[in-house]
Amino acid sequence: MAIHSFTRLIDSNEKIEIHGDGLSQRDYTYIDDIIDGCLGAINRVTDGFDIYNLGNSKVVSLGNLVQIIELALGKKAKINYLPKQPGDVDQTFADIRKARQELDFEPKTDINIGIGRFVEWYRNQKKRG
Repeated sequence: MAIHSFTRLIDSNEKIEIHGDGLSQRDYTYIDDIIDGCLGAINRVTDGFDIYNLGNSKVVSLGNLVQIIELALGKKAKINYLPKQPGDVDQTFADIRKARQELDFEPKTDINIGIGRFVEWYRNQKKRG
């Protein structure tokens, strides 16, 4: 959700709000990679159910994410830094060991490529109105 929100705000020359110093890190995963993981889970026939954690397992700082979006849009972000939100953690990421082992799940899309594709999609949607 942050990627879409930041892209829209930067593209519209509106301020984005960043809580904290922009050094918090998250695991951003391109949709095609998640779909591959879901298909792998669907195609794995078992009795009952199982739980798999799907993600990229590579962290990107919030500040770096904004820079990648800026580069893809060709526009500079206007940033409003706010205090860190209570309870927010410095780093989250997916532990995909089980998905790798049992589903042969391996994310393939680099964050720069994924953001570039997203921005292209976003612009096409914007043109359609």
